[in-house]
Amino acid sequence: MYHLTGVTTRCRSGRDGVAVRALDGARLYVEDGGALVVHGPAEAGPASLLRVLGGRERPVRGSVVLDGTDLATVAESRLARIRTESIGVVRGADDGLVPGLTAWQNVASALVPLRLRPADRQELAAEALAEVGLGAQPHAFPAELPEGERRRVALARALVKRPSVLLADEPTAGLDARERTGLVELFVRLWGERRVCCVVTTTDAALARRAPRLATLTAGRVTVLDGHRRTVPAVPSGGPSARPVEGRDERRDEYIRGQR
Repeated sequence: MYHLTGVTTRCRSGRDGVAVRALDGARLYVEDGGALVVHGPAEAGPASLLRVLGGRERPVRGSVVLDGTDLATVAESRLARIRTESIGVVRGADDGLVPGLTAWQNVASALVPLRLRPADRQELAAEALAEVGLGAQPHAFPAELPEGERRRVALARALVKRPSVLLADEPTAGLDARERTGLVELFVRLWGERRVCCVVTTTDAALARRAPRLATLTAGRVTVLDGHRRTVPAVPSGGPSARPVEGRDERRDEYIRGQR
């Protein structure tokens, strides 16, 4: 689904005024329907990674191939269609909900650019709200909902168009323990049930521990801590019967232990 090669973004100023790159020759592969959580501090550049993946920022070097299309070089009109039709985005505390619209109306509004019939928009919006656990509160306004439920509305709005890609930036940030736990469980369920390529950036160790695949972003490079393939012999002597098998990378376990 996603294949990033040598991706470098423009320089920005670090804390000490030294120019740094949020992404510097980054490489990454996320399979179709796969989920990846990128854990680390906000200043490391995860927001820039999501902008690149979402086609909101073009790298100065490298390729960002999504389902065969390089987002770094594709025409702007085609890029806009991809963002509208194929990519759902959740921005954490900045949920982007319209205060004067109900939860249902906020979710249904995401379908307007797809030119669906009103009846279809109504049905899909209701299904999306039910999927995130808000089927009983479609007519509540954002101000009437607790923060955790507003995040769920924003997630429903990202999912309602049934995108092939879901990008989430700090989806649990600022929530209390109960709301955070509920949202983590919701993401875990979505990863298991939805056939959607999902990339989540977070500083939340609880969310990182539940990740199907876990990565860090350091010095502009993405390092996946598990999911690597290694070759081991099928028989003690190896030889022609040797075959590649999935192997757990111990770096993930060591990293997770360090976050407790």
